[in-house]
Amino acid sequence: MKKLFLPLIILFTLFFTACSDKVMGYSVVLWTIPDQQIKSGDTVPVYIKSNISHVYVIGNKNGEKLEVALWQLTEPVRKSKVKAVAAKYAENAATYASVKLDGLPCRAEPVNTAKQVYRLRKGEVIKILYKGNGQAPMAGKTALEGDWYRILTGDGTMGWCFSYNLNLYETDATGQRVGGGEIVEAQEEDAHWDTIVANTWYPDYFRTMIDSHNIDLGLIHPLYKFTIDLEGKKVSLNTNEIHESWDYDGFTKTDDNEYSLNGISMKIIYRRANYIVLRYTDASGKPQDLNFVTLSESVADIVNAEKERRSQAYMQIWSHGPIFSSSSYGKISFNEDGSFRWNGFKLLVPSVIDAGTKSTGSALVKYSLSKDLAASYDGVLTMKFDGMSREVNFLYKLENGALRLEDTTGATLSGSQLKSRGVSPVIVYMKK
Repeated sequence: MKKLFLPLIILFTLFFTACSDKVMGYSVVLWTIPDQQIKSGDTVPVYIKSNISHVYVIGNKNGEKLEVALWQLTEPVRKSKVKAVAAKYAENAATYASVKLDGLPCRAEPVNTAKQVYRLRKGEVIKILYKGNGQAPMAGKTALEGDWYRILTGDGTMGWCFSYNLNLYETDATGQRVGGGEIVEAQEEDAHWDTIVANTWYPDYFRTMIDSHNIDLGLIHPLYKFTIDLEGKKVSLNTNEIHESWDYDGFTKTDDNEYSLNGISMKIIYRRANYIVLRYTDASGKPQDLNFVTLSESVADIVNAEKERRSQAYMQIWSHGPIFSSSSYGKISFNEDGSFRWNGFKLLVPSVIDAGTKSTGSALVKYSLSKDLAASYDGVLTMKFDGMSREVNFLYKLENGALRLEDTTGATLSGSQLKSRGVSPVIVYMKK
């Protein structure tokens, strides 16, 4: 075994040496390598890629080989294609930037509502790769000055960042700022205040509903938000219960993270870059704390998606029937517009349906199901009978040529989601 092992080592060494002399492709340098006088924007030959060590072996101008982190180079391509790659980065080859605002988001796309992939630190140095096209973030009704840039951080994270809170500068071959001297960060009036006015703030329960897929259309709406309009000197607060707007004349910083709006009985408490507390005093003099967060998702898209979910679920019931009947519980006829007629439901009176209720009404799939219930049921059918003030809910299951309904009396409902079944439900089985 030992006699065989030594030749294998020699063979492997010869093979590795041979491979290390063969160029696998050419890459563009994204981040300057000062000790080798290799600038960002330079084209270098690549000999080896190691996914284990996360490095490329490249050659310098002297023909020497060195290891470079994978993130510092573009993916190797053929020599005939590397000019096109270099051209993409040429305009900003020597451009770097220093971050002015702590917690500045780096996003997946050049739009202020895109997913955050990184949060930059104040003073952090990043590489500017190239300019992109995207809508400028808004401060109230005013678009911020600047451009979207594809950027690279010092740990290899790529994303998009808007330049309003960046100090862009050029560098030489050693990575030093052209012209010498240290970068002097702009002194901002207040970084936390800038974050507050630059964002649109939504009630924090929006986040809970979105994460749990428990969307209550009575509580979520694109207009339910808190905003500050710097240009118009207006403050707007809209929730499902409050619809107010005020003129204001600046702010007074009352603590490290607390801001009182001049002329308004309101205080903003900065918790995090994506979370504030609004201490609001209503017309009756009653103070209350309202929690607000920023969202990367579009509230309008979420509302529309929930409406579409409900519509499609009802249409499945309608298309599965639209008429279902039972010898014990009568006949239901569903219409495409959401109306229905149910004749012969007297066995469900008064335990499920109130006495004196008419046979007509409207139906919709209003509530969602918990994960446990979703394994056994298709959804919750909400029926509003004419002449009956309360709604009647049934867990439902579409089966082969039939509709199975289960009364939800005593079931657990949380927001717009049914969490558990009732204790002794009435089961209604109706054939198509």
